Amino acid sequence: MQTSVQTKPGLKLRGTTCSTEVVVVRPAADPVQLTCCGAPLTTEETGIAPSGPAPDGVLLGKRYADEQTGLELLCTKPGPGELTIDGRPLLLKGAKPLPSSD
Repeated sequence: MQTSVQTKPGLKLRGTTCSTEVVVVRPAADPVQLTCCGAPLTTEETGIAPSGPAPDGVLLGKRYADEQTGLELLCTKPGPGELTIDGRPLLLKGAKPLPSSD
């Protein structure tokens, strides 16, 4: 059984089966189940060697967000899997449009 995590800004989470590492930018209000590569994320050091970037994996420097919970994560180490929250995929957050310079 997967455990829920109470997120807070700055919390570092690591993949338990892959090299993915993320930092919480905006926390969810309630505890959530976060996974990558189908396994729960942990706050513990895992010692997994970094893997190369995968086009369909978690990308370095990109933000991932969930509109339902308000959670936002920043990838600090890429990995080959998919980030999920409570069984739903976390989506890559798009860039904010710049203001008009009329």
